[in-house]
Amino acid sequence: NQHIPQYCGSCWAHGALSALADRIKIARQGLGDEINLSIQYVLNCAAHTAGSCHGGSHTGVYEFVHRQGFIPYETCMPYIACSTDSTDGFCGHVDTSCTALNTCRTCDASGTCRAITAFPNATVAEYGTYSYFTGGFGAVAEQIKAEIYARGPVATGVNAEPIVNYAGGVVNNTKIWNMMVNHVVSIVGWDMDEETGQQHWIVRNSWGQYWGEMGFFRIVMGKNALGIESEVAWATP
Repeated sequence: NQHIPQYCGSCWAHGALSALADRIKIARQGLGDEINLSIQYVLNCAAHTAGSCHGGSHTGVYEFVHRQGFIPYETCMPYIACSTDSTDGFCGHVDTSCTALNTCRTCDASGTCRAITAFPNATVAEYGTYSYFTGGFGAVAEQIKAEIYARGPVATGVNAEPIVNYAGGVVNNTKIWNMMVNHVVSIVGWDMDEETGQQHWIVRNSWGQYWGEMGFFRIVMGKNALGIESEVAWATP
């Protein structure tokens, strides 16, 4: 849940990095340890490229990791839902500046922490985008499906306001005024309603498993419902 231990508008980092972590597992054919990538490191160091607790860009995350050449695992820098411009909760009392200590650290029993300079990390080899603005609704849906099938989940924007109280089912809100994106999620796959023949996306949110369908929701495909097909980003590890 991106809002624990306090509110933080870091959906853009959660959506982008959860999709990238999935792609790493797929590229490994399911072998090796489960990993989570350090969202907090991105909040600490990518403010100018990607964003902060006040919002950001999923494409910017991939640009940042590609340029930096690495992103540490979460065990280096666990998520605390703070950025340098955040004052919610305890954020005003912690240092989230971009330093070696705030990239990867360990602490001893006395409370003294030190930076770790050699640590497990992931990379972004390349990244890109898909959008109905360039491909049209039907065409971009097929491009997204092909991308997911070939390499794994993608990050995408969505209008979150109509789904705040979502409790299940397939969202079919295609009103044009609800296509303005204000949230980032990750599309992990798709399915089809056998009765109607309508395909829909299966989407992972970052609000916790209490929400929706164990943290996921479904939304109609090919109609840019809630802007779901307008700002899609992918990256390869």
